[in-house]
Amino acid sequence: MKFFIKTFGCRVNQVESQALLENCRRHGWQQTPLFEEADICLLNTCTVTHQADKDVEKQIRQILRRNPAARLVLTGCYAAAHQEHIRQTFPQVQIVGKYDLGKALFGTEDLCWTVSGHEGHSRAFIKIQDGCDCFCSYCIVPFARPDKRSKPAADVLREIAALEQKGFAEIVLTGINIGNYLCPQTGADLAALCRQIAQMPGRFRVRFSSIELQTVTDGVIDCMSSRPDRFCNYFHLPLQAGCDKVLKDMNRHYDTLAYRAKVALLCSRVPGIAIFADVIAGFPTETEADFEETFSFIKNLRLAGLHVFSYSPRPKTKAALLPQLPHEEIKRRADKLRELDKQLRAAEAASLIGTRQEVFIETWHEGWVKGVTSNFQQVLLRGAPQGAKGLVTAEIEQAQEGVCLGRYICRL
Repeated sequence: MKFFIKTFGCRVNQVESQALLENCRRHGWQQTPLFEEADICLLNTCTVTHQADKDVEKQIRQILRRNPAARLVLTGCYAAAHQEHIRQTFPQVQIVGKYDLGKALFGTEDLCWTVSGHEGHSRAFIKIQDGCDCFCSYCIVPFARPDKRSKPAADVLREIAALEQKGFAEIVLTGINIGNYLCPQTGADLAALCRQIAQMPGRFRVRFSSIELQTVTDGVIDCMSSRPDRFCNYFHLPLQAGCDKVLKDMNRHYDTLAYRAKVALLCSRVPGIAIFADVIAGFPTETEADFEETFSFIKNLRLAGLHVFSYSPRPKTKAALLPQLPHEEIKRRADKLRELDKQLRAAEAASLIGTRQEVFIETWHEGWVKGVTSNFQQVLLRGAPQGAKGLVTAEIEQAQEGVCLGRYICRL
């Protein structure tokens, strides 16, 4: 059995595809990079934006046209959120839910989404949680992944231990809303899980993927503060808007005062922390004054960078029913925020000049080592021995366009 697999979208999809890939190989299937020669094509889909839908549908059409005999299986958020549309438009396609793939493909139970590595990546990702029921007014994810689930803490610890033994020096905990983690066996929350991770042997560090403001508890902060060698001083803390009116319209369940206070708390408790924020440009109710308020709020907040998204109306969401802003206006606002992002990243990089940093080596690039600091600053290092990998100490000497240039000191 030859199989082709393609992943669209987020880190959660990527780690799920890795688990699916490993299961296919365990069952003796042979992977091919060419969908034209595959017996079965597996598409792990995304629907977070209109463009994501278009990308998936383009791939479906290519497979149906050039390999019509193949079994075409769709899973993921696009498959879950648009089943009726898919059945009408692509009746040849088989839709399978993420937690039904084991039975549908191999006649087994739930895949459990456990991985032994991350193909093509120097760091490993572990899926610890799934599902969201927040129903932000712009977001389709709760319609695609409504059921909240968490991986048992014992399984998480075993997965980390196995990855550390394989030499992965940085491990990323990921999920749809990881702050909602709750062990189904013990009731341990994310902070309790982190305390167990802190006690594990080995030389590795843990990074959190995106985490919501309300779920960053004192217990999580305590773990980061007490074990800086184990937990990266970095947060991806979604903001979405820096205007209270727009936040309320988005159904975000916090205001700018709460966000500012959380950033201040993290900066006071976790030395050298870098906080990156998601922000949406052009939400339907965002006036020009609202946008300027968001811009000013971000500019005066201690952030290291932004992930800017142009608003895209999603079916089933409340915001999609509102009058939409012109595309040109959304683009203008997004472009202005992206310019601010460049400034924030440049300032963060410059702030590290003259310091020594723990750098995780990712790749080699034209004689330089490319890596990332604990607080997620991109670094190019000179002087590293050939084949150096894992965690190293480096001195930051310069910063150019948001990237640090440094000198290798030693391996940790």
